[in-house]
Amino acid sequence: CPQTNGEPVSVFVYDVTQGTEQQTLLAKAAFKRMKTLRHPNILAYVDGLETDKSLYLVTEQVTPLAVHLKAQAEKVGAGELEVSWGLHQIVKALSFLINDCHLLHNNLGVWAVFVDRAGEWKLGALDHVSPEQGDPSGVSLPAPKAVCPDMEKYDPPETSNSSGEKWAGEVWRLGCLIWEVFNGPLPRSSSLRSLGKIPKTLVSHYCELVGANSRSRPNPARFLQNCRAPGGFLSNSFVESNLFLEEIQIKEPAEKQQFFQDLSDNLDSFPEDFCKHKVLPQLLTAFEFGNAGAVVLTPLFKVGKFLSADEYQQKIIPVIVKMFSSTDRAMRIRLLQQMEQFIQYLNEAAVNNQIFPHVVHGFTDTNPAIREQTVKSMLLLAPKLNEANLNQELMRHFARLQARDEQGPIRCNTTVCLGKIASYLNAGTRQRVLISAFSRATKDPFPASRSAGVLGFAATHNYYSISEIAARILPTLCVITVDPDRSVRDQAFKAIKSFLTKLETVSEDPSQLSEIEKDVGSCAQPAGTSSSWTGWAVTGMSSITSKLIRNAPGPGSGPEGGGAVEGGEPANNSTTNPSSPADGASASGRSDWSSSGWDADDSWSNDKEGQGQSSAGEDGWGNDWGEEDTNPANRSLPLPEGVRLASEYNWDSSATSKGVTHNDLFASVSQRNSTNAEATGDWGTEESWESVDGSLSKAELSKKKREERRKELEAKRAERKAAKGPLKLGARKLE
Repeated sequence: CPQTNGEPVSVFVYDVTQGTEQQTLLAKAAFKRMKTLRHPNILAYVDGLETDKSLYLVTEQVTPLAVHLKAQAEKVGAGELEVSWGLHQIVKALSFLINDCHLLHNNLGVWAVFVDRAGEWKLGALDHVSPEQGDPSGVSLPAPKAVCPDMEKYDPPETSNSSGEKWAGEVWRLGCLIWEVFNGPLPRSSSLRSLGKIPKTLVSHYCELVGANSRSRPNPARFLQNCRAPGGFLSNSFVESNLFLEEIQIKEPAEKQQFFQDLSDNLDSFPEDFCKHKVLPQLLTAFEFGNAGAVVLTPLFKVGKFLSADEYQQKIIPVIVKMFSSTDRAMRIRLLQQMEQFIQYLNEAAVNNQIFPHVVHGFTDTNPAIREQTVKSMLLLAPKLNEANLNQELMRHFARLQARDEQGPIRCNTTVCLGKIASYLNAGTRQRVLISAFSRATKDPFPASRSAGVLGFAATHNYYSISEIAARILPTLCVITVDPDRSVRDQAFKAIKSFLTKLETVSEDPSQLSEIEKDVGSCAQPAGTSSSWTGWAVTGMSSITSKLIRNAPGPGSGPEGGGAVEGGEPANNSTTNPSSPADGASASGRSDWSSSGWDADDSWSNDKEGQGQSSAGEDGWGNDWGEEDTNPANRSLPLPEGVRLASEYNWDSSATSKGVTHNDLFASVSQRNSTNAEATGDWGTEESWESVDGSLSKAELSKKKREERRKELEAKRAERKAAKGPLKLGARKLE
């Protein structure tokens, strides 16, 4: 039954017509006590109704302790941590009644304890509560055994008029409760002597409760203090955490920060219900009103694992969306690092309208660690981004990072990330961006970035047409076959062989062209790509923050230094031994690349493209060039008049001086500026991938237009000046 605020409740009903006079008297007493007694460890009264026929008592939603313990035993058993806190709460409630209210419960047992949704134990069954000196109104309630004979075994051995302490009978029944919690229903009073499964740290204190001498039985407050001593049953992280949460509103900010940091390590051993219904609300409150900041994120996401999809959407997602707008750098980087834990619960509207606009600020952050995490987060956000954010806004930021970021590892990771999200881009963006971006990467002064450019071509090979492969990709790859870094050269040769196999396949069988280019214009996301590449975002790229700090470039070391890149090869500009590790970081760099899955042979091998090819040679060329082709169908036909073989042309520039007079049709081509074939030094001057190819002509065109516009404006000014004539002294200039 829900409350008006939507929270569920429990309803206790007593039928007056079915009960005896004694039972009716007890029910009305309980109804009265529930309305007047308020304590966090006593069952909370919500509402009630008393009629001639029935009594209705509405409380917070609870479950009888016996039912709760049975359910826990069927799962993993009632853990000692949960029981320790439960007993702490019951003893505290008992101490409140005896020491503060001067009341006796007179009915303590398993039947009098209830458990709420958070696993908190509540003391109920207030039917027999009475003042310690007797009721001044003269109304005496019957003893429990008078109503139910089975209750007699829970009575203490001394008589009611003995001279023991007022709480002697109460703590005796507390001992019975402890015995039943660990051993099940109490068969007889004599069974209390057998400890059974009672924990060793609790045995000595339990024996004090059920001691024969009523004067030696401790006050509930004293019992609680004894069990809270170091090494005691109630001295553990779970009890400490609960006590802190109860007083969190009066704690200092530094204490709260330390508590939430320690809480993350302890949550794994805490009960699930406690995490969901007690820790989570406190975490949300601490963030909302307590300025706890980023420290609440780790425990928040740990608790989130216990929630259903609907609960997560309702309780945590609004907080996450609000966190992304925070200016706290620690908060932002924690969110980016742990995005994999909550990205599945974010809908596309929230990502595009509320989260992405804040995330993109990380691309221009002065902190390299935030720029790095922002790039990595795109692997998770890309599937949910709309057309404008993915194909325009994100590509603009990626182009700037790849061109101008001062950190080589971040430029490298930008290239890697682009290759990973290429399948989400539309066909037009892929054709406009990929080749230009990967070509630029191959000219990067950082070796790992050049390697990433090659691997980017290989990983996205199915998005290029045959003409693009032949005219744009292979020439770029061929240039870096003489790269100073051995790993870059190795990757380049692999990629070249793969692309050549495609060209050879189409050359031998033109009907294969449509099959090879089937993905070039496709915008559909291949099945399974999202999950496999998203996983790489966490396992393939480790944090480079510490490396950026430790390996800061020194004087004369160049802009990149020698630091390793996460997910890439380390810087190694040595030409004498290109395959040797640089500064001891090469091994880790190579292992990171292997884990990313880009340099695996099967990720871009020619298995599919090269079907039907000869396997005679590893290079796929088939017949050796020196062998004579004996197939009559392949023999050359007579050449038309005026046509010569290619071997007859002047390929050697020195042949002219030796008297060779054949026309040299390639003379003009051979006079090209050799610098076009070298790695250019103006790598970082462009921010648009579209301007990488033919950037010189565009610059000239823009300059020409500006010059023409300037001349037009000057001509118009001269015409207006001539029409008005010379200005007179004191005249107002209107231009």
